[in-house]
Amino acid sequence: MFDGLLTITVFLPAVVALLVTLFARGSNADQQIRWISIGATVVTFVLSAMVFFGYDQDAGGIQMVDYFQSWIPIDALRSSYILGVDGLSAPLVLLTGILGMAAAFGSWRITKRVREYFLWLLLLETAVMGVFVSLDLLLFFIFFEFELIPMFMLIAIWGSGRPRYSAMKFVLFTLAGGAFMLVAILALYVTPDINTLAMVSIPSNALGGAEAIVGIPELMAAADLAAPAALIFGFFFIAFAVKLPLWPVHSWLPDAHTDAPTAVSVMLAGVLLKMAGYGLLRINLGFFQETQGFTIHDFAGAMSVLAAISVIYGGIITIRQTDMKRLIAYSSVSHMGFVMLGVAAVGSSQADTSAGGLNGAALQMFTHGTITGLAFLMVGLSYDRTHTRHIPHLGGLWKKMPLIAIFFLVAGFGSLGLPALSGFVAEIMVFLGTFSVWPWATGVAAFGVVLAAGYTLWMVQRVFFGERPANPGLSDEVYEELTDANWVDMIPVIALSAPIFIVGIWPSVVTDMFDLGIQAVLK
Repeated sequence: MFDGLLTITVFLPAVVALLVTLFARGSNADQQIRWISIGATVVTFVLSAMVFFGYDQDAGGIQMVDYFQSWIPIDALRSSYILGVDGLSAPLVLLTGILGMAAAFGSWRITKRVREYFLWLLLLETAVMGVFVSLDLLLFFIFFEFELIPMFMLIAIWGSGRPRYSAMKFVLFTLAGGAFMLVAILALYVTPDINTLAMVSIPSNALGGAEAIVGIPELMAAADLAAPAALIFGFFFIAFAVKLPLWPVHSWLPDAHTDAPTAVSVMLAGVLLKMAGYGLLRINLGFFQETQGFTIHDFAGAMSVLAAISVIYGGIITIRQTDMKRLIAYSSVSHMGFVMLGVAAVGSSQADTSAGGLNGAALQMFTHGTITGLAFLMVGLSYDRTHTRHIPHLGGLWKKMPLIAIFFLVAGFGSLGLPALSGFVAEIMVFLGTFSVWPWATGVAAFGVVLAAGYTLWMVQRVFFGERPANPGLSDEVYEELTDANWVDMIPVIALSAPIFIVGIWPSVVTDMFDLGIQAVLK
């Protein structure tokens, strides 16, 4: 069975990247590379929209399958090339398409080694897209780890501050997490009763009449695992906790965000963190509901504790930041804590599992991607003009950059959960769904909304609406020459703002899809 749409969506950016690298030549090569790369991301966005809107919600299940049984000529690997989407992954494919396009437009001003920059940016989009559509565990792992290479290059070469330090810290943390995942995969591989690496069961009709695939979750329920189920679960959990990131393995994120180029921060916050949330739902939740000796329900209480700590810790640390990028980075630690809190709604038993809380976790991933992506984009537009991100050195930018200020407000209000914006819907779903299961953890985490309102409003007021400081870091000459966003800048801004309003007013366009995916993952 080969539908083709997903394969094209995943690999189009990589193919274009290689073609541009090899053949774009001449005096205006850099300009050609910019336009062709942006065009590739626009086409990928269109393809991702086709995946999202083409998913048949009435039929449900795994759709648009690309399947080759023997993609690696080693039968002992038991790995197949399986791409497919369901209600859980289709919205994240759309999110990746939106953010990839926004990142490409946000890279318009890159002048240093343009060819290599867009090569790595497009390869990054391919890696992330591959994670969300891979239904084979080995293929999932390959995409999950390959993302490290372009991200390292983008931060180390085009970053600022301490780019090599931050890039290496990111790689070391995430490689360590990946090592845990690899061990967990090997434990499943050597289990005699598990004869496939398929992450889900796929019926015959989805495979064009080929023999149905029985996935790992069904096989694990009756298998005598080569290692204790709790240990395998823990290794997967550590890998995803590092990438999410969850306290106390979060320290790589603020450094990576602070020193990364604007477009890379958009991708890092927007979709790379969501790879971890997706893994928690697809693997930790999907695999460990009926395993012998241990289930995810046994660990749900601990997840709720870690989630509450992450939300509050991230919020408190955020208040102390004076660098705009670093402030938004720490706020991501807090907001991804809401994702973990929603996952903890699986409860201590199947009887008290809250599908609403799990849906809230999935929606929080989507909304955080657009909101935080927009926030980093606006910081980048501001920095391009003022050449500083230090909040005490700024003030009164509203008068010179009203468009940037307005959309910075949109991102800020979405982050603090203002009604009619997508952040409110996601957070209220998490709170309502989880409160019935872990009321005390939910109550503690809810205080994070208060902290978010504090640090967001403080930053916006100081930077845009406050009076200029007596000794500004921005000279009068530079201040008077400040310009607002132009039409090229506004394309990614509108692309990221639209979902914030659409999901805030009409959440069912995404929540109905997520609910299908969550119900399929739950036993």
